[in-house]
Amino acid sequence: MTISDPARPARILVVFGTRPEAIKLFPVIHALKADPRFECVVCVSAQHRQMLDQVLEIAGIVPDHDLDVMQPDQSLDALTARLLTGLGQVMDAARPDRVMVQGDTATAMAGGLAAYYRKLPVDHVEAGLRSYNIFHPWPEEVNRKIIGSLASLHFAPTTTAEAALLKENVEPARVHVTGNTVIDALHWVTGEIERRPQLATGLAELETRFAGKRVVGVTSHRRENFGEGMEQIATAIRRIAERPDTAVIFPVHLNPNVRKVMNARLSGLDNVALIEPLDYPHFARLLSLCEIMLTDSGGVQEEAPALGKPVLVMRETTERPEGVAAGTAKLVGTDAARIVSEISILLDDTESYEAMARAHNPFGDGEAARRIVELLGHEIGI
Repeated sequence: MTISDPARPARILVVFGTRPEAIKLFPVIHALKADPRFECVVCVSAQHRQMLDQVLEIAGIVPDHDLDVMQPDQSLDALTARLLTGLGQVMDAARPDRVMVQGDTATAMAGGLAAYYRKLPVDHVEAGLRSYNIFHPWPEEVNRKIIGSLASLHFAPTTTAEAALLKENVEPARVHVTGNTVIDALHWVTGEIERRPQLATGLAELETRFAGKRVVGVTSHRRENFGEGMEQIATAIRRIAERPDTAVIFPVHLNPNVRKVMNARLSGLDNVALIEPLDYPHFARLLSLCEIMLTDSGGVQEEAPALGKPVLVMRETTERPEGVAAGTAKLVGTDAARIVSEISILLDDTESYEAMARAHNPFGDGEAARRIVELLGHEIGI
């Protein structure tokens, strides 16, 4: 598809709203803004307000449009309605040539749908992830399938994601394996920390407090784990922290369904640090200093192996089976006994730990954003 006026740059509207989306899209935004063939317009929904703004500040991105959609205890249908109408209004005002979304959030799904309603091409970064269970992760599995059904270009991070799209009869010429932009972002922020060490000094007190201990990093926020799953995760962390040689650093998600459980069960434990969510440089620092990451996140399954850190995934399924196949990640669910058992194996068996730590990271080489921009230029014919 060519743009209507080849004398002007192609206007790309990049839509996102959460911290993980911001991390995975800022390398693409940087690449688009550096390329005179493109005019990059940024719209954020602020589906994550505070955590999103931290990434925007570090990456030096000022949104052109900010919907600020979040309200206390907002239902998914109310959020989706606000996103769909708000993003539609932005598209009508900005008049982009194409719309770019990333991943599987409500913002990405609504952005794709609003663009489709206007017959605008949709470019999907991190396309083709599938767990094949519409309730795990929920609602992300359906969100990304919706986007996949209407996208023009599918930027698949791996050959496994490419195969999933081809299995769904997506035209092969529409699918491109690029690697995952999260590796680009991690390389960028690591370089920034080297140039500006003050960006990531906020964990120094914990590093001193836990000196000589083996640090387990934890993140948890998945909706399907709310309730009993969170209780089991908290129980596992309490048991892990009973080891005198081990400490846990847990940036607790702002969602009250996470905070109320973790604060009630884990506050005051000597070997557990419940801290506020980390900005991106400090999260990269946590990945560097921990030995193991315990998570129900998607992005951590990609980021931690880039630094040689085993990942135990507190979910029953993953849309990133490449990590499991490569040996960088292992599915452990949310049963407390299973989590404790699997972490104990890694802490006590050097051979098992090294097998995961040295496994090849299948998620990219740090050149994904460059590939995406070149493919976009080829598609548009500029």
